[in-house]
Amino acid sequence: MSIKKGSLSDYFTGFGVKRLSAVEINKKVSHQHEFQGVKAFRDLFGAKSKKFPAKTLYFSEIEDEIIEEETTLTWYDARENQPDRSPEYRLYYKESAVTQMGAEKDLLFVGKKHDGSVVVIITVEKSTFENQILWLFDIDRSVIGDKFTVRKVEKTGRLGYVSKLILDKIGIEIEESDDTRLSKIESKYGSTFPRTSEFSEFARSFRLDFDIINNPDEALITWLNEEELLFRMLEKIIVAKKLEKGFTNVDDFIEFSLSVQNRRKSRAGYALENHLKFVFDQAKIRYDNNKITENKSRPDFIFPSIKDYHDGNFPVINLTMLGVKTTCKDRWRQVLSEADKIDKKHLFTLEPGISENQTAEMVERALQLVVPASVFSTFSGKQQKWLMCLKEFMTFVKAKQ
Repeated sequence: MSIKKGSLSDYFTGFGVKRLSAVEINKKVSHQHEFQGVKAFRDLFGAKSKKFPAKTLYFSEIEDEIIEEETTLTWYDARENQPDRSPEYRLYYKESAVTQMGAEKDLLFVGKKHDGSVVVIITVEKSTFENQILWLFDIDRSVIGDKFTVRKVEKTGRLGYVSKLILDKIGIEIEESDDTRLSKIESKYGSTFPRTSEFSEFARSFRLDFDIINNPDEALITWLNEEELLFRMLEKIIVAKKLEKGFTNVDDFIEFSLSVQNRRKSRAGYALENHLKFVFDQAKIRYDNNKITENKSRPDFIFPSIKDYHDGNFPVINLTMLGVKTTCKDRWRQVLSEADKIDKKHLFTLEPGISENQTAEMVERALQLVVPASVFSTFSGKQQKWLMCLKEFMTFVKAKQ
């Protein structure tokens, strides 16, 4: 049997967004610990007072700086014992490391999940993650004010790879499985992880129905999505066997948990590189991967070759460097020093909705961002005019060869 929960409405029933006010978050102004303008939540939370288990998260603009805490939200009518008066609903939160980081004008997102729990997200105004949340839930920035805009989730279309990346950041794993694929995984790998290059090739074998030369962007995203699905299925097999075997002590459990998380992160980066190499090979684009330029730097890709890069007689104008990062945030600056001979660097990323402040600095530092065509819609109109898709990058590189 196949298991697929691939729509946003499979996970969230509704949500509300607003800008935090000083009275809600600034202890110098108020200690009330209540979110304002919550009346519109009645359709989601009900008419009766209730406590909701909640996951609270704070996202900054710094790479991997995510603060997460489990807590409870209290939804109540302050006039519940006054039947002759109209209801006055309030949403009380407990102070935590997340709320301590929040500031006036930050985006506040409160999402009600199907299991009855709530996700509370605070993120910096005009930040990358704010852009991602607004795009994922199809929220027009112009409607966000000091009172909650509340909507039910009605997006029933299949979630794409980029949507899954965003949901993964807030701890929501898309539940997908396929018996045909599962049996092939078990017969081929049993309960061991293969080399990343081999697994990427295995993932591509399910979807080779693409005109790779003319549509590399769609091919890449499809393969990444396929590999993610296959990896999670294989991971479940391996984790289940480990749980059945048990742990010798707490340290053993912690070590295994960390290994699962680290493998997920590193594999995603390798998968992206593997599929890019395959696309370049099919297009007969010459390159070298992970070779030393200067000062022990190893750019992900040098075109046409590292030999040409070190050849003092080779025209510098015909050299191209491409860094590859599944997510970038502050880490994009790392590629600036990876090939000194090349003034204008290129960076391929899957990160959606990067803030305008970040991309403006990229332009200033002569870094050209390359993203899959399907990710363009997560950026502003101004940013989209500057972005380069994979097909455009390949045309640019091939013209030099």
